[in-house]
Amino acid sequence: MRLRALTALLISVCFAPLAIAEPVSRSMEQALTKSMQAVGNNHLDLALNEVDSLLKINPNFKLAQLVRGDLLLARAKPLTDFGNAPNAPRDKLQDLRDEANARLQRVQQQQPIATPKYLWQLDAQQRYAIVVDTGKSTLYLFKNVNGEARYVADYYISVGKKGSDKLSEGDQKTPLGVYFVNSHIPRSKLSDFYGIGAFPLSYPNEWDKREGRDGHGIWLHGTPGDTYSRPPRASNGCVVLSNDDLLQLEKNLQIGITPVIITNQMEWSDEADRNERAELLLSIEQWRSDWESRDTENYLTHYSPDFSSGNMNLPAFAQQKRLVNSGKTWIKVQMSNLSIFPYPSQPELVVVNFEQDYQSNNLSNRMHKRQYWLKRDGRWQIVYEGAA
Repeated sequence: MRLRALTALLISVCFAPLAIAEPVSRSMEQALTKSMQAVGNNHLDLALNEVDSLLKINPNFKLAQLVRGDLLLARAKPLTDFGNAPNAPRDKLQDLRDEANARLQRVQQQQPIATPKYLWQLDAQQRYAIVVDTGKSTLYLFKNVNGEARYVADYYISVGKKGSDKLSEGDQKTPLGVYFVNSHIPRSKLSDFYGIGAFPLSYPNEWDKREGRDGHGIWLHGTPGDTYSRPPRASNGCVVLSNDDLLQLEKNLQIGITPVIITNQMEWSDEADRNERAELLLSIEQWRSDWESRDTENYLTHYSPDFSSGNMNLPAFAQQKRLVNSGKTWIKVQMSNLSIFPYPSQPELVVVNFEQDYQSNNLSNRMHKRQYWLKRDGRWQIVYEGAA
């Protein structure tokens, strides 16, 4: 029976202490699990006390309300399923069952000790980075420690009603890709639906536009005042946290700086990843060196045949570079604040950001540049380049 299977899952949970302050969602999940463990041990009064204590903290936790309803019903007749409320809408019950499974699987997860595959390098300004795993209804927060990502916390989230991999406006999917926190919209400028505030993300990014993906308004945001949390798939494409968790998370968000990588399956870095990163760094340095040497033809070999920058393709870009470089007697190119993010939905694609300091005999400028490098036939090449 589904109830028995769910209870067995709960009983197997191990509570490992976290080295950091627990997110509110984690504490709520653990309290809910304790209540359900008591159900599995047939200690229904203890289970009811646990869930009542939970609801005193947050009476709008609908999943806990469902568990409480089951426990009260169990006094009159045996439970045959999780969510035995008579005449309840089937879709609402299924939403809560899905949330229960997502939260219980989260409690089972071990605290990560590896580096995510998607955070090869953080620049000094990026104090934190976020990776969203839509498949596990989890948002991971990582701290920048000398360019390396170190786990801090994770949070339960809701994503698009139709899942992930957004293609078009209105498809109710959450995009997969490398994005950045663009701005902050305070509660005072939002309806209650978005909770305590919202952080718009940079969707669609340059790759999305190249691939013909459209839409807008993908945010990190909270929940309505009468709702603690939403089911795993409940939004129109946004990433939704409880208001308590968003309050905790927003302290670490930097407008225009914090990367948010959204994937449908979290992967962790390994030796092959480290080798790929080393190869890419060599290619980036060779690109810089060839530009600085004014060897235009070698410089252009770093660009893919399908390269684009705005409305400019490779032939137009090459013509412009040959013309510009013909007037140079010397060029100096320096790079700083380098960050590198492998793209979650496109194998062998990496987003590279850096501060570029360009000087020559007749021009000097400084800009924040973004490149997309793609590895084909064992070679890294640039498929997009532009100001970030």
